[in-house]
Amino acid sequence: MSGLSDVRLALHSQELEAGQERLMSARNTPSGLSRWALFWHRRHTREALLELTPEQLRDIGLSVEQARQEGLKPFWRG
Repeated sequence: MSGLSDVRLALHSQELEAGQERLMSARNTPSGLSRWALFWHRRHTREALLELTPEQLRDIGLSVEQARQEGLKPFWRG
């Protein structure tokens, strides 16, 4: 294969991965929300995440550290 083809394949695989990430984040977001409603949704769900017990976090497959990182993320970040 030529070098140009390798670059195209690498870029295409990166685009596919980025598309998968967008698709996965879109699945976790309630549809039909305005921007502000989405911000409020994120804020409240992240606050709730910080209040879960270690047992509850284990039930949903998160560690305390993972929950803390997600819960402390600003509401404007997806």
